[in-house]
Amino acid sequence: MIPRIRKVLYTTDLSKNSAYAFRYAINTARQHNAKIHILHVIEALPPTAETFLLLNLGKKKVAQTRQGLQEELRKKIEERIAKFAEIELKDEPETLKRIVGIHVVYGDPVSEILSKTDELGCDTIIMGTHGKGTVTHTFLGSVAEKVLRRIRKPVYIIPLPKGDIDISFKEI
Repeated sequence: MIPRIRKVLYTTDLSKNSAYAFRYAINTARQHNAKIHILHVIEALPPTAETFLLLNLGKKKVAQTRQGLQEELRKKIEERIAKFAEIELKDEPETLKRIVGIHVVYGDPVSEILSKTDELGCDTIIMGTHGKGTVTHTFLGSVAEKVLRRIRKPVYIIPLPKGDIDISFKEI
């Protein structure tokens, strides 16, 4: 028997691909009467940038600045995602209520996606991908492919369709 989907983890990198995948997350939630958690992961600075900051500002100043900026950035991204969902679902207030959490965290995207899936008890993951063809697809490295290799739950990877699409995080 196929397990029931009660909670969907929709991951977004704020790209067109992930905006388009949002519609699949919404459709899945509607079809299964499920709740949706939205996750965005902010990656750490590359080591060279971190070293540059430490050398020029000092350890204490970097720590103080980082903490304030991280919290501000986290809040802005949460607001942006919430606004996006409100605009996309403006004619469907009942569907909007299915979104039970917006999570913006810092870390490695793959590790955070796996961790949040378990922490929140999600039954499936829905994410967009860049789908750049078979040659690129044969080389591993994307977040979607790494998640697929490490998880034991269904993952829906939504490629961006050909042509123009009418959805994006850019307007927000």
